[in-house]
Amino acid sequence: MKSSPAEIVVAGHICLDIIPELPDTGARLDQLLAPGRLTAIGPATVSTGGAVSNTGLALHRLGVPVRLLSRVGDDLLGQTTLACLRRQGDHLAEGMVLASGEASSYTVVLSPPGLDRMFLHCAGTNDTFSAADVTRDHLHDARLFHFGYPPLHRRLIAGEGQELEQMLLRVKEAGLTVSLDMVFPDPASPAGQADWTAILKRCLPFVDVFLPSVEELLFMIDRPAFDRMDAQPGGPVEAVTRGDLGRLADTLIGWGVPVVVIKCGHRGLYLKAAGRASAFQNFGRARPDRLADWTGQELTQPCFQTRVAGTTGAGDATIAGFLAAMVKGHGPRESLARACAVGAFNVEALDAVSGVPDWDTMERRLAACWPTLAPGLDEPDMQG
Repeated sequence: MKSSPAEIVVAGHICLDIIPELPDTGARLDQLLAPGRLTAIGPATVSTGGAVSNTGLALHRLGVPVRLLSRVGDDLLGQTTLACLRRQGDHLAEGMVLASGEASSYTVVLSPPGLDRMFLHCAGTNDTFSAADVTRDHLHDARLFHFGYPPLHRRLIAGEGQELEQMLLRVKEAGLTVSLDMVFPDPASPAGQADWTAILKRCLPFVDVFLPSVEELLFMIDRPAFDRMDAQPGGPVEAVTRGDLGRLADTLIGWGVPVVVIKCGHRGLYLKAAGRASAFQNFGRARPDRLADWTGQELTQPCFQTRVAGTTGAGDATIAGFLAAMVKGHGPRESLARACAVGAFNVEALDAVSGVPDWDTMERRLAACWPTLAPGLDEPDMQG
């Protein structure tokens, strides 16, 4: 496979997103979607979605050379998925695996004004993604490998994540830095019933940067805390304390990952890094030049004030900002700020990527004393 040079490989989940424009009438969602009712809506945005598209295309728009790696079927949805990627750049479909006879993945995204988004999802070819899909040709020139949405990859997480572990080990043996993010699984699905503690204990020794949301993390490794917080107004995002985040991060660091970044919705980001420089020994080609800037750090970053049009892909864009900053040599505090800045740009558009600017535009806005939301994660009564 001959492909364009890449600094970051973004692999994992991809789908075709169909996003109808829902009216801002003040009606409840159950009224809009009542059985037998015809509700007039606006035009649909059709674009690629999932981590490969959202994080990968955000990196591309930021100017980072990127290679995308996922599976699509040879059906009409798969052809449309590849066409959407090529519209962003002819080379962006080069690393995709075409699975003959398989159904491609798609998602209907419901993003009502004033409410968080909801998804109707068909996993399709993501369920058959395997370690064999990641080849030496995909990895040879890259510094960092990012994998997104393991819960939506049935084959990878079967058997307590044996195939996922094999894939991550292969990437580490090739010398790359590995980052991993999650997606909240349907509790009734096999992914929702999986033993995520066992999967993460197996796989995190081969991950250098882990970037879950607080809801995902609590659901996967502390269900009693998740159930308790989920019953409170605002759910885990509002209920979690900085002390809670520190304890969760300590658990993950103890399982082998050097850097933990937890996404906390509108309250911002939390980062904790291992306290020993030796934890970064096998960090890979994106290893920080100044380890002292990372070792033992515990930081938070509030979100920036912005006009929210839609939240589709916000977490993925935030991850793109963090990874781009890290491979450019920024330290943890600067990387967190750029992560939240890219996420803020993202939510100014309805779809997952069109709001993401080039890197210089982001830097100029960031340098112009961009105000942040309060109170974030550092208010005095939230120290745990």
